[in-house]
Amino acid sequence: MRLLTLLLLPLSTLSAADLTFNDAAPKRYDLTARASEIDPRAQPHPEIDFVFDKGGKPADLQHASVDTRVAPRGKLMIWLMGPSAPLFERVSGYGIHSIRVHYANGWFGKFGNAAPASDDKFLGKIRLEAATGEDFSEVVSIPKPDGMMERAFQFVKWLAKENPQGRWDYFLTPDGKGLRWEHVIMSGASHGSTTAARFAKHQAVDRVVMFCGPRDQLETWQGLPSATSANRYFGFSHVLDSGWSADHYCRSWELLGLTQYGAIVDIDNAQPPYANSRRLISEADVKGDAKRAHSCVTPGGSSPKNAEGQFLFEPVWKYLFTHPVSEVGDAVAADADCEKDLRAAQKKK
Repeated sequence: MRLLTLLLLPLSTLSAADLTFNDAAPKRYDLTARASEIDPRAQPHPEIDFVFDKGGKPADLQHASVDTRVAPRGKLMIWLMGPSAPLFERVSGYGIHSIRVHYANGWFGKFGNAAPASDDKFLGKIRLEAATGEDFSEVVSIPKPDGMMERAFQFVKWLAKENPQGRWDYFLTPDGKGLRWEHVIMSGASHGSTTAARFAKHQAVDRVVMFCGPRDQLETWQGLPSATSANRYFGFSHVLDSGWSADHYCRSWELLGLTQYGAIVDIDNAQPPYANSRRLISEADVKGDAKRAHSCVTPGGSSPKNAEGQFLFEPVWKYLFTHPVSEVGDAVAADADCEKDLRAAQKKK
């Protein structure tokens, strides 16, 4: 094990020691609120299938969870995928606050396969605009109130008022004008993990937890200079996921610089802390189903269980969200069998 000298994130006036719960009846709180009701500036964008109502039901519902029975770690997970009660239950059990925000991510259905050959950062620019609400892409127009950053900020402000037992105020800057991003864990699965990684390149965060991702396999933004140091990125995927068969995951992990912190570890034959690696895989039985392999790495119906009915990946999930970022594995060479330039390889076919 190596101990890493960390890049220092911006300091604030509060430390984790300042975060304590004062709840007369401690419990896990699961809260929901509509983004359009929290922030009157929020708008739908039907041109990218980003709306407030679908099929007569609210589509802009946001979710939050905190467990005041557990000592808080002073971390806030922002989940960039659909609601996942099993994941939120576990993360709150680690002492981590969790939110899922409704932000303008509907662009992927329209532009996900539209990257031009002339731009190897096309999708990355859209992801960054959707995350920040700033003008990074020429093909979408997503204002600040509809980006992930502002939606998360407004949601946490609402939570601080509606659920004071959860001490959400801890994650607001002293001037109350933003989030303390140095205490934020960005996470997601597939499309969501890819946006989480792209955003962390732009904004320094506490860590990034990437399930079945990231991809954007024809792009090179993964190798850009990063505001978040590489040791803070953690990835987990199943080997039967199609992201492996075409080298999508291995190239992204290497471009992110994760070879500096250990070899790929098969968790089926290892125990925590998995040689302190940032790159974890599994070959657990998913009945040969690539789609199940893709979704099995997060808690839910597709995730494999042992003979006692317990999820096999319980220790992996806890490692991904809580392992000290300063404890890292030994650097290894890049994988010669992992094709890094998939754009060039595609042209040769």
